[in-house]
Amino acid sequence: MPKPFDVVVRGGRWFDGTGAASAVRDLGIEDGVVTAVSARPLHAREGGRTIDARGRWVLPGLLDIHTHYDAEVLLDPGLRESVRHGVTTVVMGNCSLSTVYATPLDCADLFSRVEAVPYDCILDALTAHRSWDSAEGYVDALDKRPLGPNVAAFLGHSDLRAHVMGLGRSVDPKERPTERELRRMEELVAAARTAGLLGLSTMTSPFSRLAGDRYRSARLPSTYASWGEYRRLHRTLRRTGGILQSAPNPAMPLNTLLFLAAAAGRARPALRTTLLTAIDPKAAPGLATALTRTTAVTSRLLGTDLRWQHLPVPFELYSDGIDLVVFEEFGATAAALHLRTEAERRALLLDDGFRKRFRREYRRPLPPRAWHRDLYDAEIVSCPEPGLAGRSFGAVADERGQHVVDTFLDLVAAHGTRVRWRTTLANHRPAVLDRLAASPVVQFGFADSGAHLRNMAFYNAPLRLLKRVRDAERAGRPILSAEAAVHRLTGELGAWFGLPAGTLREGDRADLVVVDPAGLDDELAAYHEAPVAAYGGLSRMVNRNDAAVDAVCVAGEVVFEAGKFADGYGTTRATGRFLRHGEVTR
Repeated sequence: MPKPFDVVVRGGRWFDGTGAASAVRDLGIEDGVVTAVSARPLHAREGGRTIDARGRWVLPGLLDIHTHYDAEVLLDPGLRESVRHGVTTVVMGNCSLSTVYATPLDCADLFSRVEAVPYDCILDALTAHRSWDSAEGYVDALDKRPLGPNVAAFLGHSDLRAHVMGLGRSVDPKERPTERELRRMEELVAAARTAGLLGLSTMTSPFSRLAGDRYRSARLPSTYASWGEYRRLHRTLRRTGGILQSAPNPAMPLNTLLFLAAAAGRARPALRTTLLTAIDPKAAPGLATALTRTTAVTSRLLGTDLRWQHLPVPFELYSDGIDLVVFEEFGATAAALHLRTEAERRALLLDDGFRKRFRREYRRPLPPRAWHRDLYDAEIVSCPEPGLAGRSFGAVADERGQHVVDTFLDLVAAHGTRVRWRTTLANHRPAVLDRLAASPVVQFGFADSGAHLRNMAFYNAPLRLLKRVRDAERAGRPILSAEAAVHRLTGELGAWFGLPAGTLREGDRADLVVVDPAGLDDELAAYHEAPVAAYGGLSRMVNRNDAAVDAVCVAGEVVFEAGKFADGYGTTRATGRFLRHGEVTR
């Protein structure tokens, strides 16, 4: 009889994350590592755990490669909203934003408005918990927190620039870093790489603004950099084997071509690059096809290793009034977002000149924006005025005999954030999503977990992809095999990002999720809210489809089971750890 194990996962359909054929197996776990995968029954030692996975899928823990948990991980290291949906590894520090070098006050200014996270909570989290003054210190500090999932991170260029130049100079369009400052940036990127950070994240899209009082409404520091500054930092990434994460400016096609050229690798080492985003927007229906086809061609011709992050579900957004990042795209509404009080905003929204400006921008078709600019395609969820919920702004405008912009502004001026509404910006065509799911230049990510807390919830996006794959197979029109889909959500991401995560073979760390395929149902797309204690009880949009996930293990410990987290999870004991880029465990 085989020796007993600390934990046995019994009789599930096991996927190893490599794309290999699945099979019904028992898994034996000792000291947090998978030590046996067996077609014969295994047994837990006395006092050990047995997870009955019969009729279930046993997958490697899912990876979320695009999060903004940088402050939340200090306040609530369990990161429960991700983990309850099977995510066991998260990547932070995206979109040029991190908390490695900049001061707590600078980080609050950088993060709060663009990621729609409470300003005071960011400031308080960093003021209370920041104990580091280097990248290595940052990694050590996170490793000392009672982490629930594993964590990996990029260094953010806006963080870096604010630290080296000072936030004021870093957002002054007339200022450029000195040669000494450029060299210091290169040194700090190299130090971050030595500490195990994945690489550097930058931002060239101009629609991300600072919060706070000092430099309110300035763009993120990374957007003020010249391409020469980017090139110098790219060279450091190439030299150290690092990864670049960024977001091109969608209104400037040349900007995307510069990234494709920067990633080229025929005459030099390729710069591994992951960009936002392979999306099918209503405002630009051919964008996803153009991006993926161009990237596939440059990959063959120039030897690029570039991927587009993709959210494999409809991109549905909710908004309280005008508190939505897409309104940063327009001069009129960006001016309204610059104002801090409801009274100031109300006065501006009622101003005739403001309304004329917004109507002009609303009608203007070019350049393309993220928002489709169609208030007929925007449903009111709740409003103090009776009879409006469930109707579009356009329908209400027609009834009132108004221009739809005037109806929208009237309601927001009268009720502010109490007007809650929703729209789908992109990924509304299933056939396009199916094509993107099979594209080799697409990465599954961009959930923005931990950000836009009142605007969207894509924490369970990997489970929703598995549902689509299973439903398509049942309908006789397969998109991917189940094994290929699991691989794309796990092992493919772990290997590309150079992380010891995403596979579930003998010798692998026992990060896994037990999925009930019967729970992959329409509830996955349902809308829920829940208070966030770490953010002062703010009601956050969440996914609560716990019927899909029976259990989650991190390092062999059952941290979530039957809809509940284990005692002490994320508070008194750590199950996750900081994963260093290039770390090898096998």
